[in-house]
Amino acid sequence: MLEHFKPVDQTAIEERCARIRTRSIKKGAKIEGLKMALGMIDLTTLEGKDTPGKVTQLCYKATHLHDELPNLPHVAAVCVYPTFVEQAVSLLKGSGVKVASVATGFPAGQTSREVKLADVKMAVDAGADEVDMVISRGEFLKGNHQFVFNEIAAVKETCGDARLKVILETGELGTLDNVAKASQIAIQAGADFIKTSTGKIKPAATMEVTLVMLEVIRDHYFETGRMVGMKPAGGISNAKLALHYLVMVKEILGEAWLDNHWFRFGASSLANDLILQLMKQETGVYQSGNYIALD
Repeated sequence: MLEHFKPVDQTAIEERCARIRTRSIKKGAKIEGLKMALGMIDLTTLEGKDTPGKVTQLCYKATHLHDELPNLPHVAAVCVYPTFVEQAVSLLKGSGVKVASVATGFPAGQTSREVKLADVKMAVDAGADEVDMVISRGEFLKGNHQFVFNEIAAVKETCGDARLKVILETGELGTLDNVAKASQIAIQAGADFIKTSTGKIKPAATMEVTLVMLEVIRDHYFETGRMVGMKPAGGISNAKLALHYLVMVKEILGEAWLDNHWFRFGASSLANDLILQLMKQETGVYQSGNYIALD
């Protein structure tokens, strides 16, 4: 499964990311990019203190980001624990917003495969459009790559028609080579998306890690013709950084991936800064975040 693995050139990755960070996007292209990024967000609540009321509020925000600013897109999805999937599906029916659910013992994944698959089945049976699974990082770091592959493949089968996002938790993988290897395994096992992080540990998403994952997706596409989505998650909290990520996606994968069917941001706090930046383009004033719902 890793027979043709090529080590990552870390210096080249860092230099390219440094160049992308210098890009400046102005005027109409900036507004277009801000709206595009807003429509790629998975609004997320994944806390032990989650309640039906909080999920209701999040679903409302997903379709009413800021009613004072016309022509805003809705976000791509709302992501919740399996317990809240049925509620979210009911609230978002007909809106175009997908319902995603974490599963497989999120965020640590330290449970049996039987429990992980039951977790996935619970989410899918409740109506989830997408499932975000975590890989077994311990098995991967032991070199048990076949175990990781088989587990992802089993989850993919259990997902049925739901799309599968595979979370690598790159902050625990240690090296860019490991990120590339885990990305290859996930894609070969059937992932519809590969995703950097759970958002529960640091570092989460970085441009360097995301660039490595995008290059694995590109190479797989060149070899097979199959498109795979990408989701950086955690640590992307401002509009300027989000635009740099979109530049990177366009340069590595092309415009076909600049669509929320193929690219997502796992960054709920990013939505508010994007809205504030769009309001600034409209009014000339960067307004207080107090006027926008936190979730």
